[in-house]
Amino acid sequence: MLSLSFSPQKKMSNQTIVTEFLLLGLSQTREVQLFLFVLFLLFYIVILPANILIILSIWGDSHLGSPMYFFLANLAFLDICYCFVTPPKILSHFFSHHKTISYGGCLAQLFFLHLLGGVEINLLMGMAFDRYVAICQPLRYTTVVSRGVCWALVGAAWAGGFIHSFIQVIPIVWLPFCGPNELDSFFCDITQVIKLACTDVYVLELFMFFNSGLVTVMCFILLLISYGALLVRLWARGTSKGTSKAASTCVTHVIIIVIMFGPAIYIYCHPFHSFPLDKVMAVFHTVVFPLLNPIIYTLRNKEIISAMKRLLSRHGLAET
Repeated sequence: MLSLSFSPQKKMSNQTIVTEFLLLGLSQTREVQLFLFVLFLLFYIVILPANILIILSIWGDSHLGSPMYFFLANLAFLDICYCFVTPPKILSHFFSHHKTISYGGCLAQLFFLHLLGGVEINLLMGMAFDRYVAICQPLRYTTVVSRGVCWALVGAAWAGGFIHSFIQVIPIVWLPFCGPNELDSFFCDITQVIKLACTDVYVLELFMFFNSGLVTVMCFILLLISYGALLVRLWARGTSKGTSKAASTCVTHVIIIVIMFGPAIYIYCHPFHSFPLDKVMAVFHTVVFPLLNPIIYTLRNKEIISAMKRLLSRHGLAET
């Protein structure tokens, strides 16, 4: 089926210009679409309340006033933001025969996906800095990682994410799209969109590879090395209660880093061509990962679980 049959194009100066893109989705089978709709809906029914509960528990509990929990609350906020970028369109398309997204809507998805992804990477770097100071400079921790420094790190994370996303989207704005307009995906991403441009995009693909793929790999390696060094230092100290708690926190961060960076590295570090695992990794990156953040942190952190119970008990939703 050719996307031209949907007439998503207009003539301008004797050149056809694409005004919307056709999303082929995850499956064309009705039963599979219904199953995926229920599955995705359950994911987001869990993600939103879980992350909201994490934020309310952290901000409303004096026991969770350390910078680590401040960063965790910001991480939960990012996962909430993810829920408003692609899910509305994904869920609506399961019941639509005309799975399209406007040119402007596609660029908006690109911008906010890479904005949030960039912010999350920068935030994880800030959390690694926080753990370094807490473990290696414990006597200076409260002065080095003050509340002002925490806000500055979060502000820098958003600024860095904005710059990264801006650099990603601006070159695409200048690309000519004259057909075809089919995206073999369920949302807009750079790896799919630039292949539809009516011009040679080899140089742009290299630029995107360095800006997204190579930077992601470098951050991933740097984070693994830093947490690996911290874990070695903690294990050298012995097995005291404080050391075990700090090591458990570092392991939790490593799990989140591997889960987040793995699909991202796969998506942005191979040539911009379709591969069998592309959609699986995309689902994991955009749907599953935001759900795993709150689950991993809450299951591995007794303080957060206790704070949630206290919050719910105050509102008569749980036993004390």
